[in-house]
Order: sequence, then C-alpha cells, then structure tokens
Amino acid sequence: MPAFSEAVLDLDLDAEISRITGALRTGVRRFKKRGIVVGISGGIDSSVVGALAVAAVGKANVFGLLMPERDSSSETTPLGHSLIGHFGIDHAEEDLTPTLEALGCYRRRDDAIRRAIPDYGEGWKSKIVLPSVVDTAQLRFFSVVAENPAGETIKARLDLPAYLGVVAATNFKQRCRAMLEYYHADRLNYVVAGTPNLLEYDQGFFVKNGDGAADLKPIAHLYKTQVYRMAVALGLPEDICSRPPTTDTYSLPQSQEEFYFSLPYDKMDLCIYARDHGVTAAEAAPVVGIPADAVERVYKDIDSKRRVAVYLDSPPLGVADLTGPPAAKAKRP
Repeated sequence: MPAFSEAVLDLDLDAEISRITGALRTGVRRFKKRGIVVGISGGIDSSVVGALAVAAVGKANVFGLLMPERDSSSETTPLGHSLIGHFGIDHAEEDLTPTLEALGCYRRRDDAIRRAIPDYGEGWKSKIVLPSVVDTAQLRFFSVVAENPAGETIKARLDLPAYLGVVAATNFKQRCRAMLEYYHADRLNYVVAGTPNLLEYDQGFFVKNGDGAADLKPIAHLYKTQVYRMAVALGLPEDICSRPPTTDTYSLPQSQEEFYFSLPYDKMDLCIYARDHGVTAAEAAPVVGIPADAVERVYKDIDSKRRVAVYLDSPPLGVADLTGPPAAKAKRP
C-alpha cells in the first residue's frame, strides 16, 4: 500500500462529476420521476448537490427549497438566494418558524436547557458543545453555552435528560424540512436529493427521518475535503467555496467540530480514511498533525459514532428482519 499522505483524498473531479450526474439521471428514471428537489442552505454540501442536480437533469427540472427559521444564521437566506440565482432554478422559501413554534420546538428546547441554566428564557441564545477528544482522554460530556440578553456567557454541563431533550427538540427542524421537501417532491413528481457527505453519513451526523431522509444521496461517498474541491470544479461562487461548515441549528454560531466531530473536517477525513485502510495511529499522526495517542482516541470515537449511525441509517424492520439472521449492511453507499 502506498505511504499514507493527504494525497489519498485526491480525486479525478471531472470523471467523478460525470459519474454522479449519470447516477442522478438513472435514479430519476428508475423512480419514474420528472426532476429533483434540493434543500438549499447556502452550505457547501447542499450547494454541490444543487449544482450536480442541475448538471444531471437541467435547471428546468430542479427545484430549490429554502427553509430558514428564527435560529438560522443571518447568512443562510442571502446565500441561499444567491445560489438559486446562480443555478437559475425555480424555488420556494418556506419559513419554518411558525410550524416549529406550533410543535413546541423552541419551548421544549428551552425547558431542557433550564435543567442546567434555570434563568434561561426569552432573549437568550445558546448552543451545545462537546470537548475535543484530541485534548482529553477522559469521558466527555455535552455542555450548553448560553448568552443572556446582556451579552454575558454562561456554560453549564448538561445531564443526560437535558441533552436528550435539547437534541429531540432541535431535531424537529430537520424533520420539518424533510416534510416540506417531500411535499414539493410529491407536488412536482420529483425525487428528493439528500446532502450528507461521507463524513456525516459515516459518523451519524444527520437526523433520522430528517436530513437523513432522501431518495438519492449523491455525495454520501465523498469526503468533505472532496466536496469542497468539487465545489470549485463546478464553478460555485467563492463565498460558498470558502464558507466553513456549520450546524446552522442553534441560535449561537456553532461549528460542526465543537458540536460533534473530534477534529476539523480535513483532519477527520484523513482519520476516517486511515481507520478504514489499516493505517496505524503512529503512521497517521504526522499527516494529520496531532500526536499518535490523540489519533488513537479519534479512532475509538469513529468506531463509537459508527455504532450510533447503524440505528440512524436503519430502515424499518419487520418481524422477519428481527427473527432471522442479521442481514449484512453496507457501510455506506
């Protein structure tokens, strides 16, 4: 096997774009649909999926859906509209805030946060964070970081019921988006294209029956690093190609790294590749740029998250599925 280096993520982008767009056309035909719905967030993944969809079936057969809510970044809607204009596709903007309020999304989340910060209420902002596995070998716990109306920041550890309550409430956002994507897909007789990349799909960074729900997943085999490179090859605007990945779920700015992943995406990509190809922690460490013992902890974290992802990606099981021998499951598309 060649020596491990950053070059392992190199990709013939033109050939891969051709392969993916061909697959998208095949998927649309197989399901006997007329086009593709793409949820547009202004992030790198949805932008690349939108560009691939247009390249596959033409802009007249792609429908873009913007779905902001009150906690969305101020950049989300402008970037989304910029992309819609760049693609030249038909679109709709659906404000999720009234729906989420009716479901109690914000109220339920705030109730859970008050288990850790009793004063949390109207006018406060928040996010949840996890200590980096690189920095500590100790058991890690989620904390809530909150900012009160006076601009003061408070950080408090979340107990398990509080953490689960926050996540369950915020998952309404992704599930409502999936509901709207399928409304428009049904209305237009289109398929829904999902946007998880390999890093998210492999590590379970998606919501079951939310952003994990789709008919086609055109970039679920691509490392995040490769998605960024593909954005450049597809000619996407520079402000998209250089935008850091975010969750765009919480009212305070939040990176994917501090919420879920152990490392920035480029280092996580290398660690996942190394884990899958038998590269030892000692061999990976100088390439990833962290000590070997930290790589070992990242490997363990990768394995742990993969166990969670099995449930998230599992289809509904019938009695035969549960009484017969376990079916072999492909790790990723």
